[in-house]
Amino acid sequence: MTENPAMPTMLNPEWEERIVPERFAGQTVIVTGAGAGIGLATTSRILREGGRVIAVDLNTDGLGDLYREFSESLVLVTADLTDPDAIPDILSAADNRVDALVNNAGVMDNFAPLHEVTDETWQRVFAVNVDGMMRLTRAVIPLMLDAGHGSVVNLTSEAGLRGSAAGVAYTASKHAVVGLTVSSAFMYATQGIRFNAVAPGGVATGIKLPADMSESGAVRLGAVNANMPGLAQAAHLAASITFLASKDSVNINGAILPSDGGWSAV
Repeated sequence: MTENPAMPTMLNPEWEERIVPERFAGQTVIVTGAGAGIGLATTSRILREGGRVIAVDLNTDGLGDLYREFSESLVLVTADLTDPDAIPDILSAADNRVDALVNNAGVMDNFAPLHEVTDETWQRVFAVNVDGMMRLTRAVIPLMLDAGHGSVVNLTSEAGLRGSAAGVAYTASKHAVVGLTVSSAFMYATQGIRFNAVAPGGVATGIKLPADMSESGAVRLGAVNANMPGLAQAAHLAASITFLASKDSVNINGAILPSDGGWSAV
């Protein structure tokens, strides 16, 4: 989730990231939406913790500096996850081995309530946030079943936990991500694959607000957003995501982790 109207200042400005050396050594991790924001921070952390990353995005230009530093362990895949034909290319880049999958790619809506939402907005949001995630995860699961292990981390949102964080399309899509996560956690719990989700609050990613933002939705949401404790850094979310993706979270399955600085407690 990105900056909404009336969001306050940065959370935990003095926090320092602490790398866990070799935590992902010998592992291959797919990260979608890896070119910027949370995905870029997650990719960077996994690489610095010894992992091999298949970084997937529509635009991978933002990964240039990381690629120059980690060219042997970073594979860039320029792909549109709404296109089913992109899935085989991603698996091929991973050499058909996936130890963890981070489904980070997502798009925001324009804060429109139900009576204002258009078919175009609804379909665009679900195509990325739900359909693309489902197809890639569906393709990865057989590889994890063959290996006898795997970790999938999905990005939901505060909008996946309540109704006052975004417009109806984004909110419904992120509730769907929660359902996909907990259903899969149950279905594969005895087969070595864990499914968890991270629910960010406001995150400073630099994504601009939509030009067609719903005035009524923005006004209604603004009063709630004013109570937020602050914006997180992308690296804050990467810390939560990489914990769940790693074997450090060995006994965690089906969890929806609010990584929001306490916004969900308001």
